[in-house]
Amino acid sequence: MLQKDFFTATIDDLHKDLLYLIFYFQGEPYLNPEFLNMVQYAHSKGIYTATSTNAHYLTDEKARLTVESGLDRLIISIDGTTQDVYEQYRRGGNLNKVLEGAAHIIKWKKELKSKTPFVFFQFLVVKPNEHQIEEIKEIGKKIGVDQVRFKTAQIYDYENDPNQLIPQNNKYSRYKKDKKGKTQIKSSLQNHCWKLWHSNVITWDGLVVPCCFDKDADHKLGDLKTQSFKEIWQNEQYKHFRKTLSNSRKNIDICANCSEGLSVWED
Repeated sequence: MLQKDFFTATIDDLHKDLLYLIFYFQGEPYLNPEFLNMVQYAHSKGIYTATSTNAHYLTDEKARLTVESGLDRLIISIDGTTQDVYEQYRRGGNLNKVLEGAAHIIKWKKELKSKTPFVFFQFLVVKPNEHQIEEIKEIGKKIGVDQVRFKTAQIYDYENDPNQLIPQNNKYSRYKKDKKGKTQIKSSLQNHCWKLWHSNVITWDGLVVPCCFDKDADHKLGDLKTQSFKEIWQNEQYKHFRKTLSNSRKNIDICANCSEGLSVWED
């Protein structure tokens, strides 16, 4: 779990070069008891802050503290409008908790007369829930979130789609069939990626990896426990990774199924 002291030291080192800080990677941010204190610290440094949550821990008290922290953007993942559909993707999840958490946030925004955080429902469109697109719009309107957004899903084994997740509506899919009927990513996989020159991911334990598609931190480019960020940003590992992508993006595992070049958000 990300430790507050390590976080503040990193922010102190980088805040002059940071515009936007995303507080999520592969975990649930609200499980960290220091999470909102970290948000408040980043906010005090003038950094735009955003996070994504399953909303299961957004109690009334946590919602108030969230609004007071100065968080700029709050993404609430809600991938179904009924419990049976929601839990097909969110295993063990409780839809009622999501709706209650969202309502708590909207309530405290009003009571504290705060414009932030900007709250939106993120609906990850997959085959089991694509028939509920219009329903989630109505639910979002009823609760009072600022926006409802639809996101296409990354499918690991998209050629076979063993879990039947690729939606039938092609608009909400990152994949398409070629002339031979083989499933392929819609992106042309051109050999460039803005993220390698503008952003990165720092894991809870200080590893620096290229981006959020490196979900298991397999492509370690440096370690903030032993190096400064500026040293890592210009080191040989980073230079090699950038060069490899510029020569052949499709040969890097995390880049071959990446959304770079695609629009992952749909109306």
